[in-house]
Amino acid sequence: MSETRYFRVSGRVQGVGFRAATSAAARDLSLAGWVRNRADGDVELIARGEASALDRLRDWLHHGPGMARVTEVEEQAAAESDLPSPFTVA
Repeated sequence: MSETRYFRVSGRVQGVGFRAATSAAARDLSLAGWVRNRADGDVELIARGEASALDRLRDWLHHGPGMARVTEVEEQAAAESDLPSPFTVA
């Protein structure tokens, strides 16, 4: 069953290739959605797909690419349904 989730990632997540790496990870998991930088230095994303794939993405977000230093990942259910596929950097 398909789900949609919103994630907000805090730490050193801008300027380290986090968005591109997140997009690649999400595409590998066949997820739809987008990722973007926030003005406060965090990264946010919305992803839709199978629950197991979203769980795997969440696990990946906790470390991100090599230069990132993730301190927190917030997650909540989301209602947005019109998401780009394949996953993209917004």
